[in-house]
Formats: sequence, structure tokens, C-alpha cells
Amino acid sequence: MSQTASNTSKRTLALAALGVVYGDIGTSPLYTLRECFIGHHPLDLTQSNVMGVLSLIFWALIIVVTLKYVFFIMRANNHGEGGILALLALSRSTGVRSEWLKGALALTGIFGASLFYGDGIITPAISVLSAVEGLSVAAPAFHHWTIPIAITILVCLFMFQRKGTASVGALFGPVMLLWFLTLALLGIVNIVAHPTVLAALNPWYGFLFFQQHGVGSVLVFGAVVLAVTGGEALYADMGHFGRKPIQLAWLNLVLPSLVLNYYGQGALLLEYPEYISNPFYRMAPDWFLWPLLILATFATVIASQAVISGVFSVTRQAVQMGFWPRMRISHTSSREIGQIYIPQMNWLIMAAVILLILEFRSSSNIAAAYGIAVTTAMMVDTLLACFVASRLWRWPLPVVVLIGTIFFSVDALFLGPNILKIPDGGWFPLLVAGFVMLLMFTWRKGRRFLAVALANESLPLKPFIESLVLSKPTIVPGTAVFMVSSLDLVPHALLHNLKHNKVLHERVIFLTISTQEIPFVPQGDRIQVEDLAPGLFIIKGSFGFQESPDVPRLLKQCEPFGLEFDMMDTTFFLSREHLIPSKDPGMPAILDKIFALMTRNAMTATSFFNIPPNRVVEMGTQIEI
Repeated sequence: MSQTASNTSKRTLALAALGVVYGDIGTSPLYTLRECFIGHHPLDLTQSNVMGVLSLIFWALIIVVTLKYVFFIMRANNHGEGGILALLALSRSTGVRSEWLKGALALTGIFGASLFYGDGIITPAISVLSAVEGLSVAAPAFHHWTIPIAITILVCLFMFQRKGTASVGALFGPVMLLWFLTLALLGIVNIVAHPTVLAALNPWYGFLFFQQHGVGSVLVFGAVVLAVTGGEALYADMGHFGRKPIQLAWLNLVLPSLVLNYYGQGALLLEYPEYISNPFYRMAPDWFLWPLLILATFATVIASQAVISGVFSVTRQAVQMGFWPRMRISHTSSREIGQIYIPQMNWLIMAAVILLILEFRSSSNIAAAYGIAVTTAMMVDTLLACFVASRLWRWPLPVVVLIGTIFFSVDALFLGPNILKIPDGGWFPLLVAGFVMLLMFTWRKGRRFLAVALANESLPLKPFIESLVLSKPTIVPGTAVFMVSSLDLVPHALLHNLKHNKVLHERVIFLTISTQEIPFVPQGDRIQVEDLAPGLFIIKGSFGFQESPDVPRLLKQCEPFGLEFDMMDTTFFLSREHLIPSKDPGMPAILDKIFALMTRNAMTATSFFNIPPNRVVEMGTQIEI
């Protein structure tokens, strides 16, 4: 590819990234500066405070988003993929031997992923609600319709999810490009009227703010953090667009537009302090209020769409990595592998978003719940990234400690005041994260106990094969495929088939599917075939945590190994476990019940692995846990 073509491709991807990557952080100007002065820890609207807050916002964007995410954490790409679970997989691939450290890494990653679900609920609520609140400025008579309109928009958005974003995805980039250009233009117009506000680019104004307010100055970070919410999306969506296009869009358009808009709002407030109730919409002339309201609504819908899609992606990764039960995953695009839809998760998020809006009633109240999830997730990102830098990149320990201390200290500055907001709404994302973490932990631990229980009731595979070779049962035509999690043990379905049907197929396949800690497995590493005995084979299939396993397609790829499969002549034998409580449970009784409930509601292996239902025989077994 020529240099010109490469640059064109990067610019195209950068435009596409505007709609997916920057929707969340791009809509932050709707409420961030307002919350600094009328939020839960309001400041007096003085010139020194405005200049100080503007300086803090600017340097937060530089340190947290630009330096930390764009230039540091985005180096941690797991075969091109990013996000908290990709970072977890990367950290676990560093050759960690200590079981304690493995457990600590897994617990940290699960906690970070759990926090994302809270973010996935709050972002659509605060974004759309803050945009619709512009009605109070454009048409005060419609103020009481704000909540019904916001809920209607969100319900339509969630109902649209099953169709996927492919049909409208092409519009996301241009709409967000128009949005950022509008942010910049509104900012420039207001800065021209009060250009001295640009002096706040100097960090000295931030230091003066600290000097003036003392320890109490830290409280403002509870609102300043709203300016960097969505910064983690740069890393999470790296796999869709690549590192360079995301960096290009941030440095050349998004960052300048955000800074200009924040400083334009500051200039407006220095001249008209009475506009503090909604400085964003007050920046626009009267004739532009309705177009701006419509554009803001579209921008917040796009931001919400991006976060919802992110929740789907994280859920799929969690399923593939064994942290979540199997769920129905629908692909909404034949060209884009990342475009998926998970019905159960979609309706759960929608219900939670609606309840959140009805409970908190305004974007200002929801803002109290927003920061703690983001800041805690950012701290998790810092910890895991530093671990990867030390263990995988082999950076000198003093360098890692220095970088980690700087970023962790900034994260702590944001987290501290947000902890104080727990009674005012910060409890909500923590409650969501705690609940999701409990489910992930229960599923992970329960599956391990189940594996041990199954192993105790099974037989070693190799001696069993030797006995079959010596005294074969009645052989029937066809191929039998037994899906197994362990290749050391005889699958229960095979034992039941021999016990009850007293037959063995002329060709028996032991098929195991494993998920690797990389997003996509190269085609050459997809399959391994082992010949156990005449007519007995082991097939090992590997998929990445971003892939959806497809067993029929996998078996078709076995032809180079001398194995051909006719689906009409192939029977899949699957085991279905019926869990019953044990007198000596491995987990607390309540967790055993939760695990049993999750198991009953998990997607069947037939559907998850895309096996033809008319070729499946399920054999049940009772297991005590």
C-alpha cells in the first residue's frame, strides 16, 4: 500500500472512530462545567474559580486521556485488541506462576469489567437526558416533558439494537464530525468576546486554585472527572479502528474541539454568570438553539449506542473467558465481526436506564453517580497496564514505578471526592458492579467445582480406550462427536451411551473447544487432530475471546487432516448436568443456588456452538455441588 493510500485509510478510520470511540467524551461539555459550579460540591462563580477549573479540565484531558490512554495504555494491545478484559488476558500471558497473583489479577480484571456495566447504564441516561434538558432553554414551556421525551428516545434506541448499527453506522462519523466542529465554533465565538480566558491553559491557574481553596479544592475533581469520562473508550475500541486512527482523531480534532468549547463556556460565564444553569446551550444564539438541540440529541444517542455496543462486546469476552454463562449472541453484520446483539443484556440495561432516570430525575443528579465507576475503572487500567509494562515489555522497574505513581495519584485525586458522593448516587454503579462481580465470581468458581465433581465421577480416558480396543462393543455406522472439557476423562455422555444403548459408532470424535487469551486465533492454529486408536480421534479447536465458536464450520476444516464430516451422518452427544445441593457444599449455600439458577438459564451448548439441533442427543447426569 502506498503512503498516500495508507494516510487516506487512516483518515477514513479516524472519521469512523468519531462516532464510536468519542461519543461519550464528546458529549461531556453538555454538563461538566455546569456541575463544577452547581453540583454536589458547588464553587462560587468567581473569575479565579472559573480560570482554575478550566485549567484543571485542560490538564485532566492532557494527563489522563492523552498521556495515559493515548500514549501509554494503548501500547498494551492484545493482538490489536484493547479493553479491560483484553488487558487482563495480556497480563495473565506474562508467565505468572504464583496462584495468588493469578487470582489477584483475575479479581482485578473482573472488578474492572463489572464497573463497565454501571457505566453502560449511566452513560445513556445522563447523555440523552442532558441533551433533552436543552428544552428548558429553547422552549421553557416543555420543561415537564423532558423525562418522558428522554425515556422515549432511549426505548427506541434499545429496540433498534436487534437490527444492528450497520445500517446507520456510516452516519455516525459525519454526525459526530459536525458535532465536534460545532463545539469548536461555539467555543471560538465566545472566546473572541473574552480572549483572556485562554490564559487558563497555563497550569499556574490550577495551582492558584489549590492555593486559594486548600484541601477543599480536591472536591472539585468530583465534577472535573466528567470531562474525561469516555477516555477509557479509546483503548476499549482500539481493535475496531487501530491505534493510529484513534490517536489521529484525538489530537487533530476531538481534543482541540473539547478545549475550545470548555473555554468558550468559561468566557461566557465570566461575562454572564447567570447562565450557569446551562452554559452549553446559552453559548448558542437564539436562532441556533433548536438545531443545536437536535444535533446534541443525535450526538448523545450515538454516544449511548457506542456504550451499549461496548457492553455487548465485554459480555461476549466474559463468556468466552469463562466469567459469564453462555448467552445468545446475534451477529448483526456479515462484514463487521464486532457488531453483535445480546437480547438478554439489552433488555436488562434498558430497564436499568429507565429506572435510573425515574429515580434521579435530572442529569445533574445522575452526575453524582457517574464519576466513581469511571475513576475506579481507570485505576484498574493503571494497575494492569503497569503490570504489563513491567512483566511483558520489560521496562525498568523505576520507570514503571514513576509512571504508575503519577497516573495512580491523578486517579486517586479523582476517586477521593467521588467516594464522598456515594450517598448522593455514587452507590448505584457500585451496587451494579458488586452484583455483576458476584455473578462472575460465582460462575467462575462454580464451574471449577463442577469440573472437579465431574472428574470424580468419571474414568481416565487412556485406560478406557485400551479396554475398548481389546473388547469392542457393537459397532454401528456413522460418526459420534462427544464434546468434552477435559481430554483426560471419559465424557459422561459416552459412558451413558455404552451403558444404555450398548453400541459404539464406527468413528468416535472427542472434541474440545478452548478459548485462547488472544482476540482471534490464526487459521493455522485453529485445529489439532490426534489419532488415539482405529476410529477414535481427538480434535482440539481453538478460538479467540472475540470469536464465536462454530463447530460445524470447525469440522469442515478437518479435511486436510483426513477427516471428512457429513452432518447427516454425524451425531453430537452432549452432557447436561442437573445440579443438586451437596451436604458439604463447596460454596456458601446462597452462591450454590445462584450458580444453579445461572446454569439453568444459560444458553444451551447446541445453540452456543451452532450445532444443528436435529443432530444432537443430550444425556443428563446429576451432580452434587
